[in-house]
Amino acid sequence: MSITMTLRLDDETNERLADLAGTTDRSKAYLATQALKLFLDSNEWQVQEITKAVKAADEATADQFVDNDKVMAWMDTWGSDNESLPPL
Repeated sequence: MSITMTLRLDDETNERLADLAGTTDRSKAYLATQALKLFLDSNEWQVQEITKAVKAADEATADQFVDNDKVMAWMDTWGSDNESLPPL
């Protein structure tokens, strides 16, 4: 099944799409659909992985994380003569 969707394109994008459609002998709709699929493929997995990581963090025990202030204090010592060991 497919649905119809309306997109508002600025003149430059529309012209570029029309030129590419003519060059590749494809419709603008086909090219826009392919571009949207590529966008989804390259972005969906990131959101899914972030969601999984947040869930895992929410289920973790307190000893599995280091407080942000401790990490920042440790990082402030990097490159100094008194560089600290990592806060574990």
